[in-house]
Amino acid sequence: MVVKKIVILDYGSGNLRSAERAVARAGAEVTVTADRDAALAADGLVVPGVGAFAACMAGLRSVQGDQIIGRRLAGGRPVLGICVGMQILFSKGIEHGVTTQGCDEWPGTVDRLNAPVVPHMGWNTVDAPEGSALFEGLRGERFYFVHSYAARSWDLESDPTGTIPAPLVTWSEHGDRFVAAVENGPLCATQFHPEKSGDAGAQLLRNWLATLA
Repeated sequence: MVVKKIVILDYGSGNLRSAERAVARAGAEVTVTADRDAALAADGLVVPGVGAFAACMAGLRSVQGDQIIGRRLAGGRPVLGICVGMQILFSKGIEHGVTTQGCDEWPGTVDRLNAPVVPHMGWNTVDAPEGSALFEGLRGERFYFVHSYAARSWDLESDPTGTIPAPLVTWSEHGDRFVAAVENGPLCATQFHPEKSGDAGAQLLRNWLATLA
């Protein structure tokens, strides 16, 4: 069995060490770095993120992380975003009335959850679609969320020719529905923290590693 080489992108945001430990436990060789060449060459790139959308985007741009993500995806090279590392993949985020441009890999806006209690903190179930590779063997499992903002709609239209598989979108609910995970070719992301989600999160990371070429 070939051990996959994974880079966790260090751009000044995210619980890097817990992500590093979790991916390593899932069976990968893990490096935490902001080095562009290493990030482009890895079998998989993990983009973590905690805190504010605007701060994460500023940190990401400071290490050319947005360009690294774009380059990898243009070549069909896998990327996994986690928490705010998922949010910044959308077109824009709105926090406290301030709009920040994201990486624009997916159309859509990340904004505040419409719920009586925010942040959404703790364990929650998800509704994964049929055919999901990330959630293989994980039906009914709970995952750990900590967030006040999310993408509350999915705006990417399917390819009318049918030549490109439609993205698989997983939903969860806190107040109203929000996007909990996406599988879109080489680009995957979770709003929850797999590295904090116990056995279910560990299995999800192993599932992701199994999809890497």
